[in-house]
Amino acid sequence: MARYTGPNCKLCRREGEKLFLKGGRCLSEKCAFEKRAYAPGQHGQNMRRKVSEYGLQLREKQKVRRIYGILENQFHNYFVKADRKKGITGENLLQLLECRLDNIVYRLGFAPSRKSARQLVRHRHLTVNGKIVDIPSYQVRANDIIKVKDKSKSLDIIHLALKDSHADDLAWLRLNKAGLEGELLGIPKRDEIPTPAQEQLIVELYSK
Repeated sequence: MARYTGPNCKLCRREGEKLFLKGGRCLSEKCAFEKRAYAPGQHGQNMRRKVSEYGLQLREKQKVRRIYGILENQFHNYFVKADRKKGITGENLLQLLECRLDNIVYRLGFAPSRKSARQLVRHRHLTVNGKIVDIPSYQVRANDIIKVKDKSKSLDIIHLALKDSHADDLAWLRLNKAGLEGELLGIPKRDEIPTPAQEQLIVELYSK
């Protein structure tokens, strides 16, 4: 599957805020956004154009898409699913994104970033309810158990990431650090999702 392979820091600079795509590096002095908090490109420092309503909607969609590491067609498919479900479309969209396996692995603290979490899943280091799942977009359901395989429990990347885990701050997740396993207790509500997004702008964009 196609995947963005360019510099992650450029994405943060383009959106004008930190998207925390590189884990702990984003909190350090090495973060490129701290040094160049302006849009990339030759005219990035001089961009002062007034942003239209469409521009605001587009930037919000791009920001959320980049936070979760999803390409355009896949993101649109998530919106279609969210729109068909009962409830608020914007909240449904974020719930679908949050319940991706790679995101759950990241939220539990098994990986320092979603990109690293996707790699762990692809390399078959994790199981869901005792079965190996190597599809990052796999939709985790309530009460599913996500666990690191026994043969993978010695991986340094997992133990280093767990030191900065904030899973305990999320009421919809249960983390067992000793057993390297976690559980999705329930589908999170909008106020329980820490993603800084104005999802209504995305709904307005796709509704045109």
